[in-house]
Amino acid sequence: MIAWLALLAGLLSRSAPAQTLAERLGFSAADRVLIVNMDDIGMTHASNAAAVDCLEHGLATSGSVMVPTPWFAEIAAYAAAHPAADFGVHLTHTSEGSELRWRPLTCAEGLTDPHGFCWASVETFYAAATPEEALAEGRAQVRRALAEGIDVTHLDSHSGALQLSREYFEVYRGIARELDLPVRMISSGLVAPADLDAERGELDADGILHTDVLILDLPEPGESATAFWTRTLRDLPVGVSELYFHPAVAGEENSHGADDPARRAEEYAFFTSDPAIRQILDVQNVKRIGWRAVRDLQRRMRRSTAYPAVPPPAPVSGRRP
Repeated sequence: MIAWLALLAGLLSRSAPAQTLAERLGFSAADRVLIVNMDDIGMTHASNAAAVDCLEHGLATSGSVMVPTPWFAEIAAYAAAHPAADFGVHLTHTSEGSELRWRPLTCAEGLTDPHGFCWASVETFYAAATPEEALAEGRAQVRRALAEGIDVTHLDSHSGALQLSREYFEVYRGIARELDLPVRMISSGLVAPADLDAERGELDADGILHTDVLILDLPEPGESATAFWTRTLRDLPVGVSELYFHPAVAGEENSHGADDPARRAEEYAFFTSDPAIRQILDVQNVKRIGWRAVRDLQRRMRRSTAYPAVPPPAPVSGRRP
């Protein structure tokens, strides 16, 4: 009788549909759950000031910090003094600006251009670096953030450098496993490698969580930030989504410190003080959360489930031609 009951329980558990991420987070399967994340924090004082204001008075629920950038120390000090603030690490292997540049923490040969800065594009980074060097740099960035008092909640990758190549995705996956952190993943159907679905499945097998949908900032030609976000957020999908934007306070520093400074200032104003976005989210009864809720769920799940051991990324010798 006991054996029969055990068999029945096993059959029922296998036939029951798996819970959605929203349900595992304590919401219903029909809820719209949204992470409002800020990118490129630490790049400038203008980005830090906007991030703090949007966290404290606006709609942002988390931010992604660039550890090698010039104003990292300022935002790290804020995070250490405000432990409830939700910050992840924006793993940074490129430096695209013409006036504002930064150097990798590890200064490996393949990570730096002839001037000692991070490479200016993902393509030149791929051509010069190795996954082994990228892995060491990624680990160093997360460890620096932790050492400075940031309670790191998630990982993402600047310019998608660790997502747009299979071998660099293994670096991303490896750091997430080592540090038990959820990650940003590009949604199916968007700009992505051909094996994106396989990569998402591998993260699932590792117990590494990611949102159901990532909302990319892909405006129509000439479309303002306000118009884009208004259009995009009027009909959020059911499930857990992440959007990311690039806030910065308008002014001279922003004008010289980042690409598209006017758009960054507009996004900061929209997500901090514009009543339209609040109304859009209220009408849809959107539940806003930060990445910390996802990280804490992941860690509970991984403690209670045995995941197969996966070797770290294999060292790569030599350089690409």
